[in-house]
Amino acid sequence: MGMRMAIRVFLLLLLLLASAEHSFSIYEDQVGLMDWHQQYIGKVKHAVFHTQKTGRKRVVVSTEENVIASLDLRHGEIFWRHVLGTNDAVDGIDIALGKYVITLSSEGSILRAWNLPDGKMVWESFLQGSKPSKSLLSVLINLKVDKDNMILVFSKGRLHALSSIDGEVLWEKDFSAESIEVQQIIQPLGSDIIYAVGFVGSSQFDAYQINAKNGELLKHKSAAFPDGFFGEVLLVSSDMLVSLDATRSSLVTINFQNEEINFGKTYISDLVGESSRNTVILPSKLSGIFAVKVNSFSVFIRVTTEGKLEVVDKINNAVAVSDALSFSEGQQALAIVEHVDGKILLTVKLNHDWNGDLLKESIVMDHQRGLVHMVFINTYIRTDRSHGFRALIVMEDHSLLLLQQGAIVWSREESLASIVDVTTSELPVEKKGVSVAKVEQNLFEWLKGHILKLKGTLLLASSEDIAAIQGMRLKSSEKSKMTRDHNGFRKLLIVLTRAGKLYALHTGDGRVVWSLLLSSLRKSGSCEHPTGLSVYQWQVPHYHAMDENPSVLVAGRCGPHWDAPGVLSFVDTYTGKELNSLGLTHSVMQVIPLPFTDSTEQHLHLIIDADHHAHLYPRTSEAIGIFQHEFSNVYWYSVEADNGIIRGHVLKSNCIGVVDEYCFDSRDLWSIVFPSESEKIIATVTRKLSEVVHTQAKVIADQDVMYKYISKNLLFVATVAPKASDEFRTATPEESWLVVYLIDTVTGRILHRMTHHGSQGPVRAVFSENWVVYHYFNLKAHRYEMSVIEIYDQSRADNKDVLKLVFGKHNLTSPISLYSRPEVITKSQSYFFTHSVKTITVTSTAKGITSKQLLIGTVGDQVLALDKRYLDPRRSVNPTQAEKEEGIIPLTDSLPIIPQSYVTHALKVEGLRGIVTVPAKLESTSLVFAYGVDLFFTRIAPSRTYDSLTEDFSYALLLITIVALIAAIFVTWVLSERKELQEKWR
Repeated sequence: MGMRMAIRVFLLLLLLLASAEHSFSIYEDQVGLMDWHQQYIGKVKHAVFHTQKTGRKRVVVSTEENVIASLDLRHGEIFWRHVLGTNDAVDGIDIALGKYVITLSSEGSILRAWNLPDGKMVWESFLQGSKPSKSLLSVLINLKVDKDNMILVFSKGRLHALSSIDGEVLWEKDFSAESIEVQQIIQPLGSDIIYAVGFVGSSQFDAYQINAKNGELLKHKSAAFPDGFFGEVLLVSSDMLVSLDATRSSLVTINFQNEEINFGKTYISDLVGESSRNTVILPSKLSGIFAVKVNSFSVFIRVTTEGKLEVVDKINNAVAVSDALSFSEGQQALAIVEHVDGKILLTVKLNHDWNGDLLKESIVMDHQRGLVHMVFINTYIRTDRSHGFRALIVMEDHSLLLLQQGAIVWSREESLASIVDVTTSELPVEKKGVSVAKVEQNLFEWLKGHILKLKGTLLLASSEDIAAIQGMRLKSSEKSKMTRDHNGFRKLLIVLTRAGKLYALHTGDGRVVWSLLLSSLRKSGSCEHPTGLSVYQWQVPHYHAMDENPSVLVAGRCGPHWDAPGVLSFVDTYTGKELNSLGLTHSVMQVIPLPFTDSTEQHLHLIIDADHHAHLYPRTSEAIGIFQHEFSNVYWYSVEADNGIIRGHVLKSNCIGVVDEYCFDSRDLWSIVFPSESEKIIATVTRKLSEVVHTQAKVIADQDVMYKYISKNLLFVATVAPKASDEFRTATPEESWLVVYLIDTVTGRILHRMTHHGSQGPVRAVFSENWVVYHYFNLKAHRYEMSVIEIYDQSRADNKDVLKLVFGKHNLTSPISLYSRPEVITKSQSYFFTHSVKTITVTSTAKGITSKQLLIGTVGDQVLALDKRYLDPRRSVNPTQAEKEEGIIPLTDSLPIIPQSYVTHALKVEGLRGIVTVPAKLESTSLVFAYGVDLFFTRIAPSRTYDSLTEDFSYALLLITIVALIAAIFVTWVLSERKELQEKWR
């Protein structure tokens, strides 16, 4: 009886503990504990300051990532921003009426106005035109009609005049029939006349004089210049333009406001004492002065009143020049930024007085930021009523900095908005003698903390208490330590950016541990167009090699084409130092990490060039010995999507005609040619090389066993009808089809083929274990679909007898040859899906035991976690009881979108491009990193954290429960003994 009461009390307390723990699992007190989110804008290409006396001081920028943003000038924080589409590049920005941000984008076809304080769209206008042309934007602040600033836009062969209030087109002038390439739209100060000037062909200059109020053509002038023109024209005064001649050896001045167009020619050698055929006019908008880059130096040239050219300054260092800034009546200033001895020198000069400096400051700059690419200046009034200047500079590494009073006020690492590739690196092991957990609180604070947690568990905590609990957790968290943890949550994310800069981000809080601007990916005489391609784990020390630091391999090329010479860099992931860099004589078409390591734990890599030669790295005798042993087992494939061909390759022998023992010729083993009139390759995907599969066997509902066909050599290929390859759905259902293939890349054998009639791309796919999931658009149903294919090995079908498995009479360990025709079966199913998809990946865990979740990057730039069970091809409308016990979900035509399944919660990863998953040491947990313009990191447990306690587990409540249980057992035992004694005395 007493024991029964004790059990009841225990169950009651256990129920209280479970319900309290469940009710406290809210997001409010967990913000920042397991995830972080960082917002960026990308490399700035246009900037307009707005520093009126009233309102916040800000700068409005547009970037190469198609972002429009308003930044706080005090701290560099984002007030607001808009990320436009990938095909909606910004051509220009300006401010109208002091309250609207005007943007021209999409090759001059879309003009928008945004409210300056909050970034809300005010109006949007679509501009028509048929002829591709340069896009120009100009807000005529000197010409007001009914308190309205007129906006001039030249795009697609037409000149448009629009109202800045509502975006209405006031008038337009069509130049498409004139064959002119308009270079500038010019409005002389205080005039109602505008000039559209440009080139016809390579040697004729035309000027059109137009009434700005009604668009009436007043005059058209044309003149030929026999030596021809090169590049664009630059406006240097209200009536003077300057350009280069066709040979780039002379400067040509063009006076276009006289009755006739007059040309003047000046040899560059006469101005600077040497000639160059690589002369470039810097595109800064100055008044009476312009800058020219000749060879390795920059020259500033003044245009005199007589139209003559004279040199006013010559700078030998790398230089960036701002546009002219009007800061006082009739006064204009410009900023010059040059690099001198590891510092940058900021000089502000008056246009008309070059000998006097308004400002000259020297700022120490981190050499890892590279050179200054662009500079924008703004003025402010000092306390003594004089004019001060601030400069916004864009660096070679895409970072954005504000300079003021000789110091860096703030900086933004905008290179992280353009990540190209990601890998990971382990942190160093904590050395002995260092305490892992140091108690920083005294006993009173410890008790206070546990009392607060207990109040929160019992739902008695106030908002102040919850804030205090969150602060305590963040303070006591060890997630930001620079050593490994036993759960494997702390790692380094090694990211390569488009700027050629490598970053190490800590997974605990997302901070930059180190950054390195790779010397091999910087523009130089030997590498004019460097491009970073990918990053790989190079050296991963284990056990005996723990004294070595891990390192990564960065592969790139020196040109926009695949046959350009390659470059390699080797970087220490602990220190961020570049260990070595190589300029290759061959190109880099493909990098294949091989599953072999040498004695120093360096991974062997095979680099395939444009001529299909294979090059082995590292170039050591030990590596070549290991590689020769596995020479006949190396296979790879290549995809020529434009030609519709997939080829399989194998190594042949050392390169013929080249004295290089690390170079090998290859031969084609097989090829698959898709008919160009009916199929076009739009997607290919394979399994991750590092994926771990826990078991090949899959036990199904009737206790039967199916064996997964596990092969790292499987390739998923998706092709569509040529008319259906267009993403904008121009094909009819009868003209479109999607065909998917599973191909063995060793033999070229097609294991499975399936056709989806009336469907088209784009196709996003992920391959894991023995299944592939892909997303596409169904034209017949006018909906997106997701399909799944699972492939099973029938050659193992005899291994279903338990006795055979027990006594070893099975063929599970028998060798498999891919050249023998595999006995496989496939199962497939299709489902409707609500969203368009940008990318798909799958969770990965250390042992592959935990159930899988698909991580879907939606068109709304969020990450959705979808249980793989929803994409089980064996789902049926009425599953049997055995199938329900197995976990089979009843069949529906659509996949569910559960709001709580968004990994990113209410946040967005703007411009989402990729999702990377990394296994933690805890089998239940997978680390997730999503990147685009923004960055997001979190960790998820697809099958819940079955192998660990949660971080918010209440040890205090557990202790109270144990004490209460012991007390209850003791009390009930005493009462039971007393009652038993009383019964005996009766």
